[in-house]
Amino acid sequence: MKRKRFSKVKERAIERVLHLCALSSIFITGSIVFILFYEALEFFKDVSILEFLTGKQWTPLFAQPKFGIMPLVTGTLLVTSIAVLVALPIGLIVAIYLSEYAPHKIREITKPILELLAAVPTVVYGYFALLFLTPILQKFIPDLSGFNALSPGIIMGIMIIPYVSSVSEDSMKAVPMHIREGSYAMGATKFQTSFKVIIPSAFSGIAAAFIIGISRAIGETMVVAIAAGMMPNLTFNPIEPIQTLTAYIVGVSLGDVPHGTLEYKTIFAAGITLFLMTLFLNIMGFWFRKRIREVY
Repeated sequence: MKRKRFSKVKERAIERVLHLCALSSIFITGSIVFILFYEALEFFKDVSILEFLTGKQWTPLFAQPKFGIMPLVTGTLLVTSIAVLVALPIGLIVAIYLSEYAPHKIREITKPILELLAAVPTVVYGYFALLFLTPILQKFIPDLSGFNALSPGIIMGIMIIPYVSSVSEDSMKAVPMHIREGSYAMGATKFQTSFKVIIPSAFSGIAAAFIIGISRAIGETMVVAIAAGMMPNLTFNPIEPIQTLTAYIVGVSLGDVPHGTLEYKTIFAAGITLFLMTLFLNIMGFWFRKRIREVY
């Protein structure tokens, strides 16, 4: 009897601890969102939301400040688009190879080496983009600025390949073997099976990998802070210097701007913009995954 009582008390204690851990994650997330919105509302008491959303100049630290967020948004979208164009196709191809074509020994060696890319500090990636990739690109693009969106975009794409390939490969490996065998029994080749059977069957996990990769690119800071130029230009030209939302936030946070000033509160306005962009991306990804599940 004592053992049963002790076991029940132990189970309840473990259940309570797990429950508190779940509540703590919700509390931390809610606190972050609350602080962002609270400080952003303080900013919008002095700055018009219309000016913030439609303005084409972002110079909050100048003598005559302008608070149009569009240059930072376009810079963020430009670099993210370049990174996505590099990472998603390469990551998917790598995942298909590791899941369907690579022998077991090669897979066991290649996958850990590939995932080491995610362990490299982003500062290293930033200086690699600035000092190595940019001079190479300038040989082919003479008009390329020393600070530009193209070089950090490519490096960010390389940086997030492990996230895309690893999650996609795990999703493909989770497809039951009898689905592959049924495809082969119908006379399909390995290539046809990979692209017409395995990818649709694992598309929910592949979509999740894409969302993780895109979110990682949007939230990247050091690569763009080092190699993109920290210049808020309203442009979609990848050979020009730009500034992203994250780069601006870290630049002001580590600068000499006094706390509590309007200039300092701009980081919360930029932060809430970044939060809403990421939230929208995740909602669209969830909706897309749901539609794909209904189709397949």
